Amino acid sequence: MESTRLERMHKSSKEDANLDEVFVILTIGAGMIATLGLQANSAAVVIGAMVVAPWILPLRASAFAVLIGDLRLLMDALRTLFVGVVITILLSALLAAITPIHEMGSEVWKRTEPNLLDLGIALVAGGIAIYAKLRRDAVSSLAGTAIAVALVPPVCVMGLLLSNQKWDAAIGAGLLFATNLLGILSGGLVMMAWREPLVRQRLRESHLSAANFALTFGLTALLLIPLTNSFLNLVSKKQNERTRDEIQHTIESFLKRKTLTFGGEGVDLEKLDIAWNKNPPEIRLLVLVTNPELPSLKQVSAVQKEINKRQGLDYQLIVQRIVVIQGPQEKANLITGKEGGLIKAPTPESSLTPNSETEQQLQKQNLEEAEQQEKLHNRNHQTINQTQENNPPLSISN
Repeated sequence: MESTRLERMHKSSKEDANLDEVFVILTIGAGMIATLGLQANSAAVVIGAMVVAPWILPLRASAFAVLIGDLRLLMDALRTLFVGVVITILLSALLAAITPIHEMGSEVWKRTEPNLLDLGIALVAGGIAIYAKLRRDAVSSLAGTAIAVALVPPVCVMGLLLSNQKWDAAIGAGLLFATNLLGILSGGLVMMAWREPLVRQRLRESHLSAANFALTFGLTALLLIPLTNSFLNLVSKKQNERTRDEIQHTIESFLKRKTLTFGGEGVDLEKLDIAWNKNPPEIRLLVLVTNPELPSLKQVSAVQKEINKRQGLDYQLIVQRIVVIQGPQEKANLITGKEGGLIKAPTPESSLTPNSETEQQLQKQNLEEAEQQEKLHNRNHQTINQTQENNPPLSISN
């Protein structure tokens, strides 16, 4: 009975490791969807590619091959996966070359800095993938597993970055792919060895199985070095962001308080950065002011003292002032339409209809022309009278 179950699992794993038309078509489709989704910076599209990708199948076959010591099955599974990776890299690089989009979005960059969290997710996902293989009633979890730990998107990111000659970032995406790959494989090995006594027995009896098992976990352990460094950087970054938010909240409260002001009214906080590479760290503020004398040195010193007291660490506060001049206050525009478009509010002068306004302009123009003609007529008449007075008519005498 147990041998029959093992043979059935072996046959199923051979089907998973097979490089056939279905695997190639799904790989091409998933690669195109993921690449276009990354270029569009759409998380939903990238998730769709994760569901389509068939790469979890040869990985499950690899886990089974390692445990039973079937080297041929292992090579077939790894060959199938290798072909999928090559196709995806070439496809994504080609799409990057023919698409005039060279700026990478957040969906690309967040796949270039893997850490220990990614490895933990991959380990759990690998175990769930094998559990779904062993328990048919848990097969619905495969889609969620594919979404949780993605293999295709990091490879697409590699192709995009290599096409744009961003070598360091491409290495980071490759590290994420290796993390997911080895994490899934290691998690699958543990789950299968735990759930299947016959497989566990073969692992104890076969030196090749034990060697492959140890090699897999050895490679996974090597990833701990760069992943731990990235994780510590992430923790430090989050701590710095939290400190920055606390300092910004403190300064913003000073802008509203009257007991300890930061320049009073007319001072707005535009930007806040912290230079952590300085000792003491420098808090660099950019403020917009209407009074060039504010904030004063006394006010800046008071705020710096309060920040250092609250944070338990000494900071150097540097304030850059930009004087702004605001024009007279205008009344709000009208909001019209479903899209919330703005139009200028009507004034008493503009309340007339276009026709009546045109008629008034014409009447005014005609009146001005009539006045000018009358003035010209009066001026000509006056000139004639003066000429007659200065030159009386000559008398003719005999």
